Amino acid sequence: MKFPDLLIMSVNNLRRRKLRTALTVLGVIIGTASIVVMVSLGIGLNEMTMEQIASWGSLTTIDVSSDSGYGGAVSIRGGSSKNSDPKYITDEVIEQFGRLPHVTGVSPVLELNVYLRQGAYEATYVTLNGVSQSYLEQIDIGEGRLPEPGEMGLVVGNHVAQQFYNSKTGKGYWDTMEMPDVDFMGKPLFVIFDMDAYYQSRGGSSESGSTVKPPKKYMIQTTGMVAGGENDWSSYSYQIYTDVDGLKAQLKRAFKKGTVIPGQPTNKKGKALSYLVYSRAEVFVDDMDNVQEVQQRLSDMGYQVSSQMDWLESSRQQSNMVQAVLGGIGAVSLFVAAIGIANTMMMSIYERTKEIGVMKVLGCDMGNIRNMFLIESGFIGFMGGVVGIMLSYGVSALVNRFVNMAEMYGVDGNLSRIPPWLTLAAVGFAVFVGMAAGFMPAMRAMKLSPLAAIRNE
Repeated sequence: MKFPDLLIMSVNNLRRRKLRTALTVLGVIIGTASIVVMVSLGIGLNEMTMEQIASWGSLTTIDVSSDSGYGGAVSIRGGSSKNSDPKYITDEVIEQFGRLPHVTGVSPVLELNVYLRQGAYEATYVTLNGVSQSYLEQIDIGEGRLPEPGEMGLVVGNHVAQQFYNSKTGKGYWDTMEMPDVDFMGKPLFVIFDMDAYYQSRGGSSESGSTVKPPKKYMIQTTGMVAGGENDWSSYSYQIYTDVDGLKAQLKRAFKKGTVIPGQPTNKKGKALSYLVYSRAEVFVDDMDNVQEVQQRLSDMGYQVSSQMDWLESSRQQSNMVQAVLGGIGAVSLFVAAIGIANTMMMSIYERTKEIGVMKVLGCDMGNIRNMFLIESGFIGFMGGVVGIMLSYGVSALVNRFVNMAEMYGVDGNLSRIPPWLTLAAVGFAVFVGMAAGFMPAMRAMKLSPLAAIRNE
């Protein structure tokens, strides 16, 4: 018998027992929908975790810092052997990083705490980062533009205003919960780079007892603002960024030659080094799969490394565990449905024993008898799988409608996500379960004795 003939016979046999077939299919529908919805929740959690981590920074960026203390900014005067050869991050080291395999670029990061003032509002110890153009291009600009190469223009984070306070009242954002009226784009900021001199001048004298003059203020223009409002957050929200070459040129104007820049290391005599030491570096890798390899190479060079992939791997393991548990819960329902299919097929064999005997006496191939029952059970799985998928999309839509992930995770998106591969896999799995459940009944039908089957009433 040809396959179309077997398929027609199988469908007709199922149609003769509509109620039993419908109840069996219902079990497959519930089982399939349970698995798909549960797995979709696991997929949604996993993807939202990745999106949340990615919002903190690029997944292919490695943060490299010195092992000599914060930003390498330590004095090596008469220090221990550990500090006799500190692993500072300099221009030469940046070039070494750039020659590593899979590295597409390297950005030095020169961090500096500065004083800012605009009108009556001022902020102290705001972090200013001098970075490369490749680093700046990763920042999502909501207003304005990025500074040009060599330009001392500021890109201000969308939460930097929270660090300002009114110098007349002494109150800021955390006192009033109202954003200070600082117009970054409309007016320039007065910036003090020498924080040591600033506090010494406010104290009245230096360590030697001499009076310290207030350091010079520099008027710097804001060129751009980080995208986002008061309730939006990213890794760029609380700091200020500028072109590293522009910052280095500005520091040369603010500090005389030989003067120690705050945060920079000194030699054994307490004098400034002849070269600039970067606080850290950002290494850009070509692919997520190569991040761990590059991290290991940098670590072997003696530097401290970290990346968002560290968080991602841990989150992936947790998500996979949750997804396996959720999928297992759904699989129980499909297992129960498989028992229902097996029961239906066994009952069908008992009811059609004489029919099977007649087919064998007429010379019907044993494989055709087996295939007929396998097709029936597989068709039950197919119908249940298709309708189950449709039900899954409905349940998924309800979950996404009533569960607000923006409040729970801080990122927009759906909790339940059904990718195309899951749809196809669910239907295929339902058919497989149906045929697997019908295999033993099919084998039993194939092995029935023809004479005993004909005599059966």
